[in-house]
Amino acid sequence: MKKNVGPLDRVIRIVIAAILAILYFSGVVTGTVGTIFLILAVVLLLTAALRICGLYSLVGMNTCKKEPED
Repeated sequence: MKKNVGPLDRVIRIVIAAILAILYFSGVVTGTVGTIFLILAVVLLLTAALRICGLYSLVGMNTCKKEPED
């Protein structure tokens, strides 16, 4: 798959994932909502690490800078 997550987008995803994980592990959010937060944090970290977002692919969005063509 073609990478479609840019550098600023990656940082934002990592920060949001960290906040969600902190809320879960500190006990601020528990139960079903806590589990959803934790799953969302993992998904955000994976999309940031792989630089591929399935939702972006579906809607045709790309936050990566265009690479120069030879």
